[in-house]
Amino acid sequence: MSDSNPGGHDHGSAAPDPSQPAADQYYFGFSFYKLDAKWRWMADLAKEESAKEVKNILDYTGVSCRSYSTVGLRDDADFLLWFAARTVDEIQTATERLYGTVFGKYIIPSRTYLSCTRPSVYAPGAEPQGFVAGDPPKKYVVVYPFTKTREWYLLPQAKRQEIMDEHIAVSRRYPQVVLNTTYSFGIHDHDFMLAFEVDDVRDFQDLIMDLRETQVSSYVKNDVPMIVCVRKEILPLISSLG
Repeated sequence: MSDSNPGGHDHGSAAPDPSQPAADQYYFGFSFYKLDAKWRWMADLAKEESAKEVKNILDYTGVSCRSYSTVGLRDDADFLLWFAARTVDEIQTATERLYGTVFGKYIIPSRTYLSCTRPSVYAPGAEPQGFVAGDPPKKYVVVYPFTKTREWYLLPQAKRQEIMDEHIAVSRRYPQVVLNTTYSFGIHDHDFMLAFEVDDVRDFQDLIMDLRETQVSSYVKNDVPMIVCVRKEILPLISSLG
């Protein structure tokens, strides 16, 4: 599906902001899949028709979807479907329809993450960017779950703001790296889901190396797995799977 404009972006705390209406909030679904090797034995024409069926399904689910390949980059996933929807139900319905296709009979979910957009208390008034702003996708996206320690949430708000100001200042040195931060508090196993869009993976690596030297890194409980994904439209993506 062509990417729509599901507004709302954030990086910071999960505190709500009543000034931002719920209509501007979206759910993200990050669904990673492994391919059954039996798919590769199908006739090429049948695979082409099956790929078109998947594209038609995703085009008319009513949700936004970006597709990425992880072939050769991971041993636990072959591709990613990144959904943005108004409700959890819409993501589930899109997945159900995917499973109803011929191609859907040959895929196995390997990792699934659920999150939602929320406004930031550390960067109020920040303009939306990335997927939720309808910006064109970059060549790569690096996706990973992120959880801070309980000690972080017990710090005074002023101290957390001070630490986050340093973190944000470092991030702003890398305008070519687009951050999509969404929240998983209470709806999945992590605090956040992060998706960094970039045209050169080394830029993302440089950013992470710099962020390791900031104060906030001492309050990171978990930030793995980090999954590098290559942007591919659905037809060439399925074709690339063999």
